[in-house]
Amino acid sequence: MNKIGCHVSMKAPDYFAGAVKEALSYKANALMIYTGPPQNTLRKPVEQLRIEEAQSLLKENGIPLENVIVHAPYIINLGNVQNPDTFELGVRFLKQELARTAAIGARYLVLHPGSSVKATAEEGLARIIEGLNQALEEDDHDVLICLETMAGKGSELGWNFEQLRSIREGVTKKERIAFCLDTCHIHDAGYPVDELDTVLGQWDEVIGLSLLKVIHLNDSKNVRGARKDRHANVGHGEIGFDSLYRFFADPRLEAVVKILETPYVDDHAPYGLEIEMLRSGAFDAQKLDCLKTVK
Repeated sequence: MNKIGCHVSMKAPDYFAGAVKEALSYKANALMIYTGPPQNTLRKPVEQLRIEEAQSLLKENGIPLENVIVHAPYIINLGNVQNPDTFELGVRFLKQELARTAAIGARYLVLHPGSSVKATAEEGLARIIEGLNQALEEDDHDVLICLETMAGKGSELGWNFEQLRSIREGVTKKERIAFCLDTCHIHDAGYPVDELDTVLGQWDEVIGLSLLKVIHLNDSKNVRGARKDRHANVGHGEIGFDSLYRFFADPRLEAVVKILETPYVDDHAPYGLEIEMLRSGAFDAQKLDCLKTVK
C-alpha cells in the first residue's frame, strides 16, 4: 500500500499523540512532524511528548514507525562559512534532533543541506560535509539524515543531484545519509517533473533509487526553473495533478514515504481531500472549494 501523509502539528497538550490523531483524521498512513518550532531551538523534554501513547495509536492503526518523518528546523545551516557561531549551533542542534528523532522511534530526519551565504558553492559544500561528520562522529543511533533537494533560491545548496551526491561522498558514515526529493523544489530547480522516467533515471544514475527514502509531494506556483520555492496545492500549480500522481503511484516508489506540504485553504488543511484524490487517481479542480470561507 502506498505510504501517503502530510505535515502535521506537534503542539501542547497532546504533542506526538496529537500529531498522530491529526494524521488519522486525514486518513493518512504516514506523517511528518517538527519536534518543535522550525524557526528556533525551543524544545520540550522528550518525556513530555506523549511518545508511548502516539506509538500505541500508530500500532492500533497499522502504521509502522518508519512512516513517521521528522523534519529538522530551518535554523540549521551547516553551509555557513562566514559565521562560526551559526555553524556550531547547527551541528549542536542537529545532534539533539538526531537523539529526539530516535526517542520518538522514527527512522528518517529530513534536513535542508544549507546555504553558502557569501561563500562559493564549493566552500559551502565542504562546510556541510564537515558539519555532518561532526554531528555523526559520536552518534550511535540508527536514524538516517535525509538531505532534501532544494529549489536553488539565493545561495541554497543541494539544488541539483550532483551536489547532493558530493555531500554524501564526503561524509565518513555514508550509511547514515539518504535523501528526500521535493517535487516542487526540483521543478523550481529546472528538472522536468512531468517526465518521471527522465527524472528517476537521472536520480538513479547520480544518486541511486535505493537512497531515496522520502518524497515531499508538492505542486509549484512557479514556472519550471524559477528557483523560488513556492508550494501549491496538488493539481493547482505548474506541475499538475497527472505528474504528481505518477510520483505517487509508480511501483518503483511504492516503498518511499510521500508527504504533502501544500498550503492551507483559508486556514483549513487540504490534506484529507488531496490524499483522497491521489488514492483515487482522479483530479477534481473544485474539490478544495468546500474549504474556502464564504465572503
